[in-house]
Amino acid sequence: MAIINTVKEDADALVIIDCDCDGYTSAALLINYLYKLFPSWVVNHLDWYMHDSKQHGLSDCIDFVLTRNPMLVICPDSSSNDYSYHKILADKNIQVLVLDHHLADHISENAIIINNQLSDYPNKELSGVGVVWQFCRYIDTWLNVHYADDFIDLVALGNDGDMMSLKSLETRYLITKGFKKENIKNPFIDYMLDKNSFPLSKADYVSSDSSMSCTSIGAAFFIVPFVNAITRSGTLEEKNLLFNSMLNHKAFEEVLSNKRGHRLGEKEKLILQAIRTVTNVKNRQTRAEDTGLAMLEKMIETNHMLNHKILLFLLEPGQIDSEIRGLIANKFMAKYQRPCCLLTRTNRNGKETYEGSMRGYTKTGIDSFKEVLEQCPGITYVEGHDNAAGVGIEANHIEDFLYRIDQLLEDVSVEPIYRIDYDFKEVDNNNQRILEIAGMNDYWGQDIDRAYVNINFKITSSNFQIMKSNTLKFNLPNGLSIIKFNGTDEEIAQFTTTGYLELNAICKCNANQWNNNIYPQLIM
Repeated sequence: MAIINTVKEDADALVIIDCDCDGYTSAALLINYLYKLFPSWVVNHLDWYMHDSKQHGLSDCIDFVLTRNPMLVICPDSSSNDYSYHKILADKNIQVLVLDHHLADHISENAIIINNQLSDYPNKELSGVGVVWQFCRYIDTWLNVHYADDFIDLVALGNDGDMMSLKSLETRYLITKGFKKENIKNPFIDYMLDKNSFPLSKADYVSSDSSMSCTSIGAAFFIVPFVNAITRSGTLEEKNLLFNSMLNHKAFEEVLSNKRGHRLGEKEKLILQAIRTVTNVKNRQTRAEDTGLAMLEKMIETNHMLNHKILLFLLEPGQIDSEIRGLIANKFMAKYQRPCCLLTRTNRNGKETYEGSMRGYTKTGIDSFKEVLEQCPGITYVEGHDNAAGVGIEANHIEDFLYRIDQLLEDVSVEPIYRIDYDFKEVDNNNQRILEIAGMNDYWGQDIDRAYVNINFKITSSNFQIMKSNTLKFNLPNGLSIIKFNGTDEEIAQFTTTGYLELNAICKCNANQWNNNIYPQLIM
């Protein structure tokens, strides 16, 4: 085995840290595991490389690797398709071990490839950190130890962060097991759960199981975005700080404080500095994101972009930071219920191209927008997942590209679609069912959407209230209350007219606690 042989030789190894939540957790799990087995070797012979931007794989660090000349290079969550770099390193007698889950054309002839997509491993919805964990379990069997499960909280966070499908029983099991209170051992995860304990306890995110530290959907909202903010918008120093906070032997080191107003020479625990830093970077990214969203909303209207089956943003350099293109594409994809591409003009091999991020919209029945794009003229590459990837288009083919996309998606509706699980009537007594659905937060996540209901009811002056902050409340005869937050002046005027209105409302189910009692409630 490559790692064991490297340790036996007392030789150097280098880990390439991929630049997203799955990449960080994959590398952290591997290093934590190896430190538990071989602490002295890890301290003296194991190093890691951090990408300074949103790169993946070996392309930007091959010169660094050659300069360091380790015996072994380990690539968790990346590099399955870095065939030319595998060959370069093999020619220098540097062995490459890939622990990955990304699609690739074939298995490299010049590297050791462990990849669930390139084998008969049945679960294709296991992220990179899951592959690393299974690899560590295999080492456990070799060495007759049981250490891999000590890091299963990282497995949960990485699969959650890479949006692996919860329809996979193994993936769901690993996320559920990893987020159990008894399995929270990673310093970063532990401290982030504590910092965000209040929002994680809210009705939309809290688990119905007292043994759980958080739900999959809770982690997706209150831990993963902080990691992603650092990987997209953080400085190299901030990225290293976050990663070190995930390492058990680094997280509690004393480092010079960077708190506002700190005393000269004052120190603090690295983990505390990391938690504060990820919060600041996330806030910084949110401000940039909001500015970008506002600018692009105007572009949609000005350029009549909704006339097409895809939102195709063609940007000039500097208009939107490349680090947040994917985030913004996600939001527009969900809002306008169609695929979205955010591309910036550049020059590749003497040709003007547009390159950036794409997001596919699966709810209209398109399982792989990547496959759709690959059928279009002018496409130079589509690299990544089926519905989240990098893409390039030749500038002189933009009109042909749009025409072809509209053809391929001709039968795909872009009208708003509301998928409901139940259709309620005002006269029905569905209170118990509403409470049952409200208690199902542990189920919601990727590919298993929160349940929504439709209810038909009448609004009169006697059952309608305007509460604080323009919160609208409707009280039905069966004791059920329906809440709409942030009501508009137009809605208030409409609901306060004489007579009555009959309304269909799409709602999520909520259990409202008041005076030590729990009442069913619908949130419109």
